Amino acid sequence: MEITSTPFQSTAPTQSSANSKISSDFDTFLKMLTAQIQNQDPLNPIDSADYAVQLATFSSVEQQTLTNKKLDALAGLMGAQGLAQLAPWVGQEARSAAPVFMDGTPVTLSPNAETGADRAILVVKDSAGSTVSREDIPVQATSYSWTGKDITGAALPNGTYSLSLESYSDDVQISATPVEHYARIQEVQTSPTGPRFILTGGVSLSAEEITALRSLN
Repeated sequence: MEITSTPFQSTAPTQSSANSKISSDFDTFLKMLTAQIQNQDPLNPIDSADYAVQLATFSSVEQQTLTNKKLDALAGLMGAQGLAQLAPWVGQEARSAAPVFMDGTPVTLSPNAETGADRAILVVKDSAGSTVSREDIPVQATSYSWTGKDITGAALPNGTYSLSLESYSDDVQISATPVEHYARIQEVQTSPTGPRFILTGGVSLSAEEITALRSLN
């Protein structure tokens, strides 16, 4: 199993490039300063303190540029180390309320009917939001194997589906909640908002969306 990670390169080429760029900018600064001195008004020369301010300003910008480069390199290193720490998650099954990928293999659901309900209906919607199945499941069930059948009992096409559970009491609906399920983690990716976990079928979710992990062994 391969883990997708953000490409991480040595900071040496970047540092060399940064140094070259800053050196070039400093040469340009000196040329502009020289031109400024040569073209100043002899009767009203520029105060030497102004030159000192300009040089100090350039030096400050130079240092900030180098600092930013080093921070970028450090962030890349930390990201790579973070992925290494998450490597053990790959291959395990994560429980979440994310969409379910159905390919004919039964999926273990974790339904949670509302307290006081006397009936629970599993509602299945396709990627377009159309209801393709409604089936009664045991109200007290904490684990349910969903086999991916439509309203007529025929197998649903391979694809991603959203599941919810409607709870009823005396034929009155009292709640409708997302249904959590288990799916295998295929890979881990980085993103601007943190690591993303890619489940079977390409479903992507964050660590905050995972409520439990279990081993396949």
